[in-house]
Amino acid sequence: MMRYFLEVAYKGTNYSGFQVQENAVTVQSEIERALEIFYRSRFKLTGSSRTDSGVHALQNFFHFDCEEILQPKGIYNINSILPGDIVVKSIRQMGARENGELPHARFDATNREYKYFILQGKDPFRKETTYYYPYKVEFDALQQAAREVMEHSDFTSFSKRNTQVKTFSCSIIVSEWRIDEDTLIYHVRSNRFLRGMVRALVGTMLQVGRKKISLEQFREIINARDCSKADFSAPAQGLFLVSVGYPENFFA
Repeated sequence: MMRYFLEVAYKGTNYSGFQVQENAVTVQSEIERALEIFYRSRFKLTGSSRTDSGVHALQNFFHFDCEEILQPKGIYNINSILPGDIVVKSIRQMGARENGELPHARFDATNREYKYFILQGKDPFRKETTYYYPYKVEFDALQQAAREVMEHSDFTSFSKRNTQVKTFSCSIIVSEWRIDEDTLIYHVRSNRFLRGMVRALVGTMLQVGRKKISLEQFREIINARDCSKADFSAPAQGLFLVSVGYPENFFA
């Protein structure tokens, strides 16, 4: 049995999230369907990072096991079957470790990187990939809030309810805002993220940027460990999973 890693990118607008769900079209269900059509065999995919309905990804990974040797040239055929808003970027055969264990797309990932795009000028051609937010925002206040995020590790306040995680601890590596013409971009990288975390951070930091709450109140929301105090209103379409990081030479 051989293990393969599948690198994918997608526009999430038309999908009910990343992972397979009953009676719903998802990114995973479309990829599994395409693989079954081309290889005439069913594969069970395991994803590296779940994304919610409407969220996009420039890079995400699946792994699956197969008894046959799959050739990378099959990517062209798989992409011909897939919808235009999903693309397979690579198929990599992975070797076992010295202890015989096979690499795991989710558990071996060391970090995930997200960007959230906020458009301050209306653009009908970008409405599915940005959050149109036509309000005056103080950039310095946003940046101060982003730096405050770096000082904490417990993000219970920014996790949706009914989650099955055992810990709400995250190690934030990067948290910063930048401006690109008429677009505000929040960039965050961490070893892991909680369900709804990035959108809740963005929504709550926007309240700081609009002077609806102070930086001290933002700090109190983090320390409260109460998700009812955070703002989860930032919509899905502005969020991109940019990359999934693995140890050095992981794909060598």
